[in-house]
Amino acid sequence: MKLTKKRKEALALVDPQKEYTLAEAAELVKRITYTKFDASVDLDVRLGVDPRKPNEMVRGVVTLPHGTGRVVRVLALCLPEKEDEARAAGADYVGLDEYVEKIKGGWVDFDIVVTQPQVMGKIGQIGRILGPRGLMPNPKSGTVTQEIGKAVSEVKQGKIDFRVDKLSIVHASIGRVSFTPEQIVENAQEFLQMINRLKPSSLRGTYVRSVYLSSTMSPSICLDLQALRETNA
Repeated sequence: MKLTKKRKEALALVDPQKEYTLAEAAELVKRITYTKFDASVDLDVRLGVDPRKPNEMVRGVVTLPHGTGRVVRVLALCLPEKEDEARAAGADYVGLDEYVEKIKGGWVDFDIVVTQPQVMGKIGQIGRILGPRGLMPNPKSGTVTQEIGKAVSEVKQGKIDFRVDKLSIVHASIGRVSFTPEQIVENAQEFLQMINRLKPSSLRGTYVRSVYLSSTMSPSICLDLQALRETNA
């Protein structure tokens, strides 16, 4: 694929042999982003785990101090007595049976589903639609709970759910290019600290093997692992 002029200029600003501090990378990612829209800033963390082993599966949730910068559309599938609570917390869509039927018909105009344990039987009817899209609510991510209002608020404020993929990499959007470098740094630190807290106790060898920062369509910036360890110590 032929490189565009802007892509060549962005690549020229990144030294592929250098490992950058998080602060340097946060400054640089803003300079090398050439999209006309407010691009997502992403972290890719390669771990030394085998996700095929249940005791090495890394999955968690974290609330970023500055949010993700993304407008998150929340669907609250709940019983009538919880509907006002969900709306007050900022849910975009609130109800149950009517939305289950809409989803069966192909409607998926939302980003997160929050629900109650009592209605998971009905949610199971649309699992084949929600599951492949990563929309299935899960108790481990806090999206199946009696505290519907709290769950909706946390998602709206920047709570994200992440898990290691089959290649042992965790991908996460931790902000937008419009964020200040300081906001990008603080969100990244919060996310990486959570990754460190989830280190499997049975793991032997190196846990975090590499960390890259990038934005939508930008080159990746390799982070200095030693500097990250010292920052998070």
